[in-house]
Amino acid sequence: MQSYDIFAKAFPDYEDYFYFCKQSTRFHTAAQPSRHTVSHLRRARRARRRNGCPVENQTTPIVLQLDLFYKARFVLNHVIRKTELVHTPRINPACDVYLKPECLQKTGSFKLRGAYFKISQLSPEEQAKGVVACSAGNHAQGVALGATAAGIKSIICLPEGAPISKVEATKRLGADVRLVPGVYDDAYQHALQLRDSEGYAFIHPFNDECVIAGQGTIGLELLEQLPDVEAVVVPVGGGGLISGVAYAIKSLNPAVKVYGVQAEGAASMVDSLHEGHTLKLAEVSTIADGIAVKEPGDITYDICRHYVDDIVTVSEDEICAAILQLLETEKMVAEGAGAAAVAAVMYDKVPVRGKKTICIVSGGNIDVTILSRVINRGLSKSGRLVSLDMELDDKPGQLVDVCSVIARLGGNITRVHHDRTLNRKKVNACILRVGLETRNQEHADQIRLALIEKGYNIL
Repeated sequence: MQSYDIFAKAFPDYEDYFYFCKQSTRFHTAAQPSRHTVSHLRRARRARRRNGCPVENQTTPIVLQLDLFYKARFVLNHVIRKTELVHTPRINPACDVYLKPECLQKTGSFKLRGAYFKISQLSPEEQAKGVVACSAGNHAQGVALGATAAGIKSIICLPEGAPISKVEATKRLGADVRLVPGVYDDAYQHALQLRDSEGYAFIHPFNDECVIAGQGTIGLELLEQLPDVEAVVVPVGGGGLISGVAYAIKSLNPAVKVYGVQAEGAASMVDSLHEGHTLKLAEVSTIADGIAVKEPGDITYDICRHYVDDIVTVSEDEICAAILQLLETEKMVAEGAGAAAVAAVMYDKVPVRGKKTICIVSGGNIDVTILSRVINRGLSKSGRLVSLDMELDDKPGQLVDVCSVIARLGGNITRVHHDRTLNRKKVNACILRVGLETRNQEHADQIRLALIEKGYNIL
């Protein structure tokens, strides 16, 4: 019983939680915080007092409490996979990078954590009526699995453009899938209509305390798996994941930096924080469908405003390059949203040089029908797939000379297109387009420079 006394002193405001835990014979293996957790909390409380910040038992604008996170961890213990950190210095040699591979989680995404915990907290009356949810795909699978496991009816509203793999996986898990024209926010409105008309319990994908606490169990795991972590980078859509992770980490160790990452074409949280209130984007467009959200939640916005150090954006090409990097060097399949955090570290979008950094790979449910396009864009972004257009005199021997320069430098020609009609100024000239495979951007630049020195006009 000594360990209980230690944690009771460390968590003076959580007596009710410990009463709950002590009634369970599984407490020692499932819910007991580690000694790292205790020391983190004590340091956090001292640091927050020194900095003039409120501690847990004072009034704060955030309604969450850490006991809900530990309760979620207890409930999820027999459901989720414990995803171990993967050390991967090749992502960015300037910092010490680790991956949290939630792409290996059951259902292929972290979303199972929040959805399952939320469903477990429904009243018997709510469970009897069934649940409805909206999703870009990953939350749908988490809700479907949780509802089916509890014997509850589930209706899932998905945007009609959701990846086929996610739609079919949700159906296999026992949910009634409704495809809605538009994006996530349109599916959200349809789900609310079903909630109001049929009386279903609505399982929000991010703007809910129980969902946030479920996702936040990742934050608890990170501090135990890498106690001296200095920065955590998290993909951001509606903000449920980063809200849970940031609240858990900052409550236990406020020295750890927490950075968010959004796609440039769906930067709703970035714009909202910049303007000082939640904003709704007119449209979103990104390969990272899991974070393609027009408007963040009011709860998640408030938590991000108080606990997240910064949120940055990454381009489509950067996301594709990160997917390729994970696939090629780590043998890890990530979807667009799952690779966003890695993209931010790869391209120095966040200040983590020299720091022990964890990137959360939030999901791996990528549609295989677009994987080849993603790989090609990733190869282009990293300088390994190059297209060169050049102006040539239309006479014998020109193509041979070009090919000899490329071959001498080790480039691999994959396609050649010769066109006399594109150059309107010179009748006796043509445009040659050559596709190349190269080792990296430096190799591609070397070939381009050699052709220029040979006298060819690169367009």
